[in-house]
Amino acid sequence: MTNYLGYQRKPHYYETDQMGIVHHSNYIRWFEEARADLLDFMDLPYHTIEEAGIIIPVLDVSCQYKGMVHYGDQLTIQVYVEQYTGTRFQFRYEIINEQTKKLVTTGTSSHCFLDQVRQRPLSLKRSYPEFHARFIEQFGEK
Repeated sequence: MTNYLGYQRKPHYYETDQMGIVHHSNYIRWFEEARADLLDFMDLPYHTIEEAGIIIPVLDVSCQYKGMVHYGDQLTIQVYVEQYTGTRFQFRYEIINEQTKKLVTTGTSSHCFLDQVRQRPLSLKRSYPEFHARFIEQFGEK
């Protein structure tokens, strides 16, 4: 198994204010981009999950700003799974400025797996063992 090296990102000009500093609302979007990139890396993209009748709503999200990000900065967003139960999972994010090697933002998001039609929680382990196996392969039991 190859290790995930993180999501590479440069802020777009429209994501900044007049001083060239990234607006705080963009970080949550970047977490989602990184999360989707990780699922792509696992060969389990969102469209595959959704085609199977599963949705993954966000239950909560948090973001802590440690430093400013400016237009032109090269960023790496590291994504870690802190918890995976087969029904729920929690991600932790670290945004690192590649020029300075400083940690500029941290955050978390919690999610669950729902049956798209019934809108009820489901267990990947029981209902989609092939998807569960990919999560276990990438993250182990947590």
